[in-house]
Amino acid sequence: MYGITFNGKHSYRDFGVTIAEKNIGYPEKEKIKVKVPFSNLEYDFSEIYGEQTYTPRQLTFTLNILDGNRNINTEEVNILETKITNWLMNSGRKQKLYDDSLPGYYYLAEVEDGLKFDELRNHGTLTVEFTAYPFMISELEEGHDIWDDFNFELDVAQITEFEVNGSLDVILYNVGTPSLAPEIQASSAMQIVKDGVTYNVSSGKNKSSDFKLQSGENNLSITGNGTIKFLFYKELI
Repeated sequence: MYGITFNGKHSYRDFGVTIAEKNIGYPEKEKIKVKVPFSNLEYDFSEIYGEQTYTPRQLTFTLNILDGNRNINTEEVNILETKITNWLMNSGRKQKLYDDSLPGYYYLAEVEDGLKFDELRNHGTLTVEFTAYPFMISELEEGHDIWDDFNFELDVAQITEFEVNGSLDVILYNVGTPSLAPEIQASSAMQIVKDGVTYNVSSGKNKSSDFKLQSGENNLSITGNGTIKFLFYKELI
């Protein structure tokens, strides 16, 4: 039965409740505009630090508080509502939220405000609103070779692990919307040149907000000897 998974539990499998309604909200662009006085000109500084930023998104689900297999009384309805409320509210930070209708992706979300419970005799509805990170995140890393999970509409087949002998030019594709800082795993120290900037990579795991893959095609020149892998997950609106 369709439902959501959050904080280690599934709405139907663990509580027996169904989804009556859902509303997946979209993030908004955070625009920073300055109008030139006494003219029709307007300057957009939204990407002054390199890329467009977005607001958090709201995800709203209305749950049917009832047991489809038997009749329950008002007391049992309120007990079930209490259990579900504590499940949803008992997270101190954003956690993975899975929607069964969108396999392969998750949201990072948290219930920040109170929930709305409408009791109707022997059943009721509980409306919960999650505040989420602007983008949904792929469960599978880029460059995976799991053919059954490959989505021809959203995925791109690419190599993310390379053997470098002296120097190598490679292309990495970030098919998501925001830029991403990949984890770089190298068997030895190497150098990466991207857009004219040189980045030093040490042996082992590396990750820095200074090195990002922009949305689209990224051309890299790698110098060194050994194996290097770029680990990242696409993010979509």
